[in-house]
This record gives sequence, C-alpha cells and structure tokens, in this order.
Amino acid sequence: QLQLVESGGGLVNPGGSLSVSCAFPGEIFAIGTVGWYRQIPGKQRELVAIIDKNGTTTYSEAVKGRFTIVKDYTKFRSHLYMASMKPEDTAVYYCYGALDGRVYWGQGTQAAVSY
Repeated sequence: QLQLVESGGGLVNPGGSLSVSCAFPGEIFAIGTVGWYRQIPGKQRELVAIIDKNGTTTYSEAVKGRFTIVKDYTKFRSHLYMASMKPEDTAVYYCYGALDGRVYWGQGTQAAVSY
C-alpha cells in the first residue's frame, strides 16, 4: 500500500511562518498530483494547494499569496511553506496524492496559529 509520510507543523504566532513536508512514493510524485488539504474541527476538509506533474499549482483563495507549494525532485517530497499565518489557518494539514483515479492521504499534522 502506498504511504504518504508527513512532518512539520507546530505552533506559531499570528504573522509567523511554518512549513509542512510530505514524502511520496515515487510513482505518485512523478506522474500524479500532490499537495495539501486542511481540516478544521467540525468542518469539511478543504483544498490548500496542489501541484501537478507539470508543476502547475493551484491555491485556495484563502492562502493565495501567503502559502507556497514546492516539489523537491531529489527526495520525492513536497513542501508547503506557510507565511503571514492567521488564526484561521489553524487546522490539521493532510498531505494528498492522486494517481490513476485513486486518492491517497497522509496521517495529518497540526498547525496552530495563536498568541
């Protein structure tokens, strides 16, 4: 079974920065779409940012201009750099991979923004 392994997250003050990373199986990383979703308790999981095999990125309006998704081709990893964070960015962040009609999820990692 293909596994996505996340790391990163934590606690930061408003206006601060955090990052999360995910290690992907090579086939998903190379020819699939990878990225990040997040979920706030009591709400549906929502798109944060994705990047396809061609490097085309898609961001939610809520994070556009503040978050950056990149692919590290040397390590089959994706990183989400989160800047100018707001309290409403507090959520569990899930690594996402899609390939051949199947979707794969990481275990989730918490990112919290608070004084």
